[in-house]
Amino acid sequence: MRWCVSIGAALVAGALVGGDVASLASPNAQFVQKAADGQVDVELVLAVDVSYSMDLEELAVQREGYAQAITSPEFLRALKTGPQGKVAVTYFEWAAAHDQKIIIPWRIVDGPETADAVAAEIMKAPLRRASRTSISGAINFGMQMLAESPYKSLRRVIDISGDGPNNNGEPVLTARDAALEKGITINGLPVMVKQASYATMDIEKLDLYFEDCVIGGPGSFVIPIKEREKFQEAIRTKLVLEVAGRQPEGRVIPAQTRGEARVPCTIGEQLWRDRWGR
Repeated sequence: MRWCVSIGAALVAGALVGGDVASLASPNAQFVQKAADGQVDVELVLAVDVSYSMDLEELAVQREGYAQAITSPEFLRALKTGPQGKVAVTYFEWAAAHDQKIIIPWRIVDGPETADAVAAEIMKAPLRRASRTSISGAINFGMQMLAESPYKSLRRVIDISGDGPNNNGEPVLTARDAALEKGITINGLPVMVKQASYATMDIEKLDLYFEDCVIGGPGSFVIPIKEREKFQEAIRTKLVLEVAGRQPEGRVIPAQTRGEARVPCTIGEQLWRDRWGR
């Protein structure tokens, strides 16, 4: 089942970000026996939008949000809810279908020291922007990263942040369904801090688009960001949920199963054709 989570609800729910993450972690029978070398609790791909519709301030705040989330006490407590007490993380930035840049190759995060090292790597990379928005390209690249991962886990997650719909590359549903067939979960962080603009190919209901066209897999969820000052809070909430392996609880609304998406999954491509005629 897929979920849409408000930031406030996720913060209240079960005190996930408030502190007592460990009390929510129920042991999973699949993890009882000690893992072999290379075993982690989750392989987490962080796929971050750097298309031109993101302004430089948003890019900087987004970067800072990930760095602070990974080093936060809440995230470090969430690490200890799993039997291995460690996760594997990779971080790349994306724009067009064949424009992905790895900022952090696969890294183990198992405590404050490794978390600080990953955060420092994220912050030192130069900011960049690029043309087009290919969520499908990001999902496909995320699948490739997982296929090449040197680690093993029972949970593999691609985490997509973005401020617009797919308008380049193959249809987003094609990439999403291919990932789900491989047992990969896709979560979403739609960035909705600016008023939708035709000039930047934005849409008003980006959160619904992410729910119906982007995310999927066991326990998948969306956390929309609708205020700039909520970037760090949203990213921290999302990472805590993913690392703890928990579905959101409390005041959350399940994304309804519908015959058709509430926002057309090809809306980005249509907007591009309407504007540029191709």
